[in-house]
Amino acid sequence: MRRGGETEEPATYERVVLKNASVYHYMKVCLVLENEGTGLSAVDLKQLILTGLKNLYGEVGAALSFDLLKYDEATLTAILRVYSRGLVKLWSSLTLLGSYQNQTCAFRVLQFQILV
Repeated sequence: MRRGGETEEPATYERVVLKNASVYHYMKVCLVLENEGTGLSAVDLKQLILTGLKNLYGEVGAALSFDLLKYDEATLTAILRVYSRGLVKLWSSLTLLGSYQNQTCAFRVLQFQILV
């Protein structure tokens, strides 16, 4: 409905795409093992994650660069840093990883953070 003297302009559509400016993503993860008494060193944890990447994505996945910044052996909790372009591969490999030394396991992502 128009008022006297007003002209109706066509509707406009604008697509806005925001790209993440952050170089790194940080994940706080916890490894849950079937046998809670099993100990795991930081080296073993990193090797487990690399095995998961290799099983899911092959040699290209195993070459993904990520850092184990902090690890608590008592709670099996770690803080991982990964380049933004490798986040999906790392997260999916952690999700699909299901065993460690013939016992079931699962990674739980406790916290996810993007620092700009």
